[in-house]
Amino acid sequence: MAYLSDPVTILKGVGPTKAKQLAALNIYTLEDLICHFPRGYEDRTKIANISDLEIDKPACFKAFVTNSPRTHHVRKGLDITKVQVADHTGRLNLTFFNQKFTAEQLQYGEEYIFYGTLSGDYAGYQMTSPVFERLDSAPVLTRRVLPIYPLTAGISNATMLKTIQQAMAICDAPAEIIPEEIRRQYSVLPAERAYQAIHMPVSMEEAALAKRRLIFEEFFVFSAGLSLMRARREQKAVTPYTKGDLTAFTEALPFTLTGAQTRAIREVLCDLQSGKPMNRLLQGDVGSGKTMIAAAAAYFAVQNGRQAALMAPTEILAEQHYKGLSRILTPLGVRIELLTGGMTPKQKKEVREAMASGDVDLVIGTHALISESSVFAKLDLVIADEQHRFGVAQRQALAAKGDMPHLLVMSATPIPRTLALIMYGDLDVSILDELPPGRQTVDTFLVGEKMRARINAFIRKQWEEGHQSFVVCPAVEEGDELDIKAASVWAETLQKKVFPDLRVALIHGQMKSSQKDAVMSDFAAGNADVLVATTVIEVGVDVPNATLMVIEDADRFGLSQLHQLRGRVGRGSAKSNCILVSQNKNPETLARLRALCNTNDGFKIAEEDLRLRGPGDFFGSRQSGLPVFRVANLACDLKTLKEAQMASAQWIEKMGTENTSEGEALRRRIGEMFRRSAGTMN
Repeated sequence: MAYLSDPVTILKGVGPTKAKQLAALNIYTLEDLICHFPRGYEDRTKIANISDLEIDKPACFKAFVTNSPRTHHVRKGLDITKVQVADHTGRLNLTFFNQKFTAEQLQYGEEYIFYGTLSGDYAGYQMTSPVFERLDSAPVLTRRVLPIYPLTAGISNATMLKTIQQAMAICDAPAEIIPEEIRRQYSVLPAERAYQAIHMPVSMEEAALAKRRLIFEEFFVFSAGLSLMRARREQKAVTPYTKGDLTAFTEALPFTLTGAQTRAIREVLCDLQSGKPMNRLLQGDVGSGKTMIAAAAAYFAVQNGRQAALMAPTEILAEQHYKGLSRILTPLGVRIELLTGGMTPKQKKEVREAMASGDVDLVIGTHALISESSVFAKLDLVIADEQHRFGVAQRQALAAKGDMPHLLVMSATPIPRTLALIMYGDLDVSILDELPPGRQTVDTFLVGEKMRARINAFIRKQWEEGHQSFVVCPAVEEGDELDIKAASVWAETLQKKVFPDLRVALIHGQMKSSQKDAVMSDFAAGNADVLVATTVIEVGVDVPNATLMVIEDADRFGLSQLHQLRGRVGRGSAKSNCILVSQNKNPETLARLRALCNTNDGFKIAEEDLRLRGPGDFFGSRQSGLPVFRVANLACDLKTLKEAQMASAQWIEKMGTENTSEGEALRRRIGEMFRRSAGTMN
């Protein structure tokens, strides 16, 4: 017997080349192999008559070979073998390309089971290169439910199936982690049967039962992990904050807080005064004013003699937070510093020395905050902005810089309730559902390339009225897809050919931080009329004078990402608009883009985006932090999700008095899932 942790190279036929191919699928061990689940199945158990075969519909049928296969050499590299088969309902010609030896295994007068797809036209019907097996052979390619796997170059479906079966023959399935009473209550298969049935089901019904068990298992593991995190947090005690006068803070603001902001600040202050570590998600739509809650929390922490840190996903956003919070908090005596990877070694060294000595109260930065060389004197409040860009492991890495610090995570991307339940199940939630006075509703229009002249005229109109425009492109430079707008090329076109009298600027993620800073500062200061950009401006860019957002090839973005981009305008008093440009005629794509035109409600948009695209693409290419589910789908498996969460709550409640083998196995699986999630983060 072998162990699940053994490398795949112990299997027959898996040498260095095959191991490298499997590694492309993140398969390194026998457990990885056994947990490489089918993406679907082909039901080859039903046997049809030849007369019942339908064009373009694959099927199994039983037939006799009525002549000897004949091979014709057409040209170099092309041999065609033909043979005729028949049953009691009709005859069929079979054609094999470059499969002379395979086809000649068919013996005249013998009966076989075939699986293939019928094709035909005015010249008659035929079938090309069907697979076949003798009636007395074991079902491998026919007469069975065949799993279809995610594959990579060099590995066929047959090879993957054979390799998985070999692994399952020499080692046990992953350990059972769901107690028997829970399996009975929720009609869940035992682990051993489920892992066997997912790869070798005897029927489509059994495959469905196996899949449900594995979906339940993944949700159960993650829900239990979050429950344990919450339980451990609630058992901890920290020194409560006792000073709580925010009068000076609110008086320093140049505006009045909304009711939603006041409510969220009250919830945060209650957490900080409770004597328990705060673990709160602050969720709000574009422009709802989340930064003010972060500012109030940081000010409260500093009043109580503690340090605070705010981590942002990009240097642009970190620097914007630094400038904005400095204007409010520095006059109140809060010492603030910025720490980003783009700073010089000397600058970073000076900031880190101030952090370690306690000479700074609030540090705002990027991932540089969680590097080993970043040490805090008394970090007690951790704030993570644009939380969907980080994962559980990353926010925990920053929290580890202090002694059980309070945690406030913020997201400007409205997250569907279902997704929030999974991503932030260990957090309490505050929602900002009210926009500050003066925020404009942005009208959104979907147009095609034929409207280009009118788009350009509208950009010029903004300039004539003293306003600025964004133009967002999906790519930085021209690549293989020549029909996709590239920011660098389009910026040059606009400047030289379309708007030679306007000031056109360019910003994208491949530029150095100092370059991006200079471009954004110039645009914010009004020194550019049109800013051509990639999604680097998706979050955190605040230019009140910008009134138009043009998004080229809008079908290349997710709805939530488009909503974020749209949120870059409408920040001043002037009317603002967003134009989505797309040549895509796909009905589903058009319906998705029109959904954005019909509402400015980020939560409705997020629900629609999750429904249409699924969680894997929900946040676009930079999406991270979601648990790495191998088989579960958040958009489709809601009922199983709820059942698994209830079951994990039962298990957590009972676990305190019982030490079971399932409990030990579950703890190991929880650790593995969180490590796997951390490994996928950017």
